[in-house]
Amino acid sequence: MITEPTLFTRIINKELPAEFVYEDDKCVVIKDINPKARVHLLIIPKKPIPTLFDLKPEDKDLMGHMMLLLPQIAQSQNLDGFKTHIHTGETGGQEVFHLHIHLLGK
Repeated sequence: MITEPTLFTRIINKELPAEFVYEDDKCVVIKDINPKARVHLLIIPKKPIPTLFDLKPEDKDLMGHMMLLLPQIAQSQNLDGFKTHIHTGETGGQEVFHLHIHLLGK
């Protein structure tokens, strides 16, 4: 089965524009194009995992990396607090089926 790359895969591959805040070998952090807070960033793994339901045991290091990155990114944005959202599945509000974490702060 051939599937089209997700919007986020195309951003990661620099095929579509985005405002990058951070990038390493495992993930990227971009500004949300429709922010719901003064700071609204998306932490996106480079590995295309559709939803939390699709995580495998071998993804635990990647997820740990992303979780540990959250406070570092928040501090780089001068936030002293923040909230996170992970939408999972259509009924969970997920719009792009490439796992990502929303980081929101005032």
